[in-house]
Amino acid sequence: MEKNKKITGIVLGVLLLIAVGSTLFSTAYSVSEQEQAVVTMFGKVQSVKNAGIYFKIPYIQHVTKVDTTTHGTGIGYTVSDSGQNIDSDESESLMITSDFNFVNIDFYLEYKVSDPVAYLYNSSDPEEILKNFVLAAVRSTVIDYPVDEVITTAKSQIQSEVKDKVAKSLEENNIGLQIINISVQDAEPPTVEIVQAFKEVETAKQSKDTAINNANQYRNEQLPAAQAEADRIIQNAEAKKQARIAEAEGQVQKFNKLYQEYEKYPDATKKRLFYETMEDVLPSLKVIITDGNTQQLLPLGNFGGN
Repeated sequence: MEKNKKITGIVLGVLLLIAVGSTLFSTAYSVSEQEQAVVTMFGKVQSVKNAGIYFKIPYIQHVTKVDTTTHGTGIGYTVSDSGQNIDSDESESLMITSDFNFVNIDFYLEYKVSDPVAYLYNSSDPEEILKNFVLAAVRSTVIDYPVDEVITTAKSQIQSEVKDKVAKSLEENNIGLQIINISVQDAEPPTVEIVQAFKEVETAKQSKDTAINNANQYRNEQLPAAQAEADRIIQNAEAKKQARIAEAEGQVQKFNKLYQEYEKYPDATKKRLFYETMEDVLPSLKVIITDGNTQQLLPLGNFGGN
């Protein structure tokens, strides 16, 4: 009986030690130099701990450790686990340039957690959001450069602009991440299929340019002739206008002179005007004499002998 009591006591002691050890183990925790720990209680953030050894209230406080070292990832390509194979991802790398060319451009992104609380609770997938920010910044930047500069001389400028845009997006959205650096890994023409499609686009552009040039040439040929014809019509109209004005002014002057003579000698002027009018009218008239009953009318001949 005593033996059973001893065994029972030993078992209880061991269980007690296990319970105490478990409690102590769940109470103490350490944070490394490469981490920060977010302490929460009842779902609310209590504090953020840097490197060191700390204690918490068991089963009430919870600790979530966040890696704060710099991480890197490829944009536009993926690397296998062994690091040997690199596969291009055209859904990310294919960009259009300012001269409507296509180019495959790859980036290497370096980032780290700058705010562990925002990283844990402000978004469900901060790394994916960061990647989308980078893709948006790359597309909006590459489209400002021609393809030759993207492939050769503009890489450093593109890197700088992309980094500034991503940093601004991260600041505005506060997802707890900070961009450290982004660099162009490679920039080259796209696949054969894309190149062929681009050639077709280029052919269409050249056809459009040819049509525009032909239209401009025709316009340049026809415009001077049309302008000359317009000038001729305007000059003729101007000449006719001046002639009509001069004729009208002459008629006015003639009328004014007649009126002045009429005021001086009304009767004589009336007779003179009548005789002058008759002189103009009678030579073109035919005179026929009839008694009103004659069936045949005989016109009078020219007695002047002309």
